[in-house]
Amino acid sequence: MATRFVAPTTTADYRLLAEKRLPRFLFDYIDGGANDERTLDKNTADFGAIQLRQRVMRDVEHIDLSTQLLGEDATMPLMLAPVGMAGMMARRAEAQAASAAREAGIPFTISTLGVCPMEEVIEASGAPIWFQLYMLRDRDAVQRLLDRALRNGVTTLVFTVDLAMPGQRYRDNRNGMIGDRKLAMALSKAHQLLTRPRWILDVGVKGKPHTIGNLSDVVPDPTDLNEYRKYVEQQFDPSVTWADIEWIRSIWPHKLVIKGVLDADDARAARDAGADAVVVSNHGGRQLDSVASSIQMLPAVADAVGADIEVYMDGGIRSGLDVLKAVALGADGVLMGRPWIYATAAEGKAGLFALLNAFKREMEVGLALMGLTRIADLSRDHIYSSL
Repeated sequence: MATRFVAPTTTADYRLLAEKRLPRFLFDYIDGGANDERTLDKNTADFGAIQLRQRVMRDVEHIDLSTQLLGEDATMPLMLAPVGMAGMMARRAEAQAASAAREAGIPFTISTLGVCPMEEVIEASGAPIWFQLYMLRDRDAVQRLLDRALRNGVTTLVFTVDLAMPGQRYRDNRNGMIGDRKLAMALSKAHQLLTRPRWILDVGVKGKPHTIGNLSDVVPDPTDLNEYRKYVEQQFDPSVTWADIEWIRSIWPHKLVIKGVLDADDARAARDAGADAVVVSNHGGRQLDSVASSIQMLPAVADAVGADIEVYMDGGIRSGLDVLKAVALGADGVLMGRPWIYATAAEGKAGLFALLNAFKREMEVGLALMGLTRIADLSRDHIYSSL
């Protein structure tokens, strides 16, 4: 019997709806991880090893979740993470999500590989956004992307460093999204698409153009996503070192965030290269399988850099209580990726806005039942952890 919701509320609810509405190869692209998906599972499971400390008989009438993220006011310590090809999961998804984030009072980060170009997203948001960058072999193309971001008022650059080469994502092979069996892949995708007529109308027809908007000027055929895939595979640069971060720092005059750090020494190196913040991240379990979860490594990274730079994390966040746990362990803020895609794929901007409100309410109730009124007061003294 099909699951029905009067009002989907949790990340799990929206995930179920997204699975029903997306062609299998697109759902797996968002939902899956690398290899046997052990790290993908650990990212969420390890939050279960952290318990919140309940305190009673405190005056908790007025709860304050507000914070600053790299100098920007935010209603809560939450950001929307960059997600490649998000606009294939819902009609112009990046634009819808940026608008929801602005109304919720939190930052939105657009991916280099987003379907919507940054100009469209900024117009939809009505406010500055964050821009995520991959290092490309073509450094002139990188320079042009940064110049374009500056012209459009971007003041925070999120530089992803954990993709020297793409991880082994076996779901993409199994469902025919990638591989060498061209005929079988084409037939499989056609079957999957025909079972999702709503997606065909909403995204396939009304959601055009289907391009990677920020790279339209460098790919020979901007309407062919396979051409983009080939370009990206050729352009990911495994020779990148901290010297390249110093080059980015020398040409980028605003805030710089290094995303993809799992090691304390790497966090210190990022700080020394000029980063204003690091994101403790294993790329959502999509790169090197069998590495530690992000939440497990967060305390070590936070201790390594102290108050020198801000520390964020992503990976495994599924609720407002998860956000509280991350903040207690040293995160200044948390990025979430899959939950915002699930919600937007399921119910568009309205679904995402509802999920963000659910996260906020979970944080408010959680703080109150812990006897706290300010997110700024949350620390390791307020949790029990067996990680």
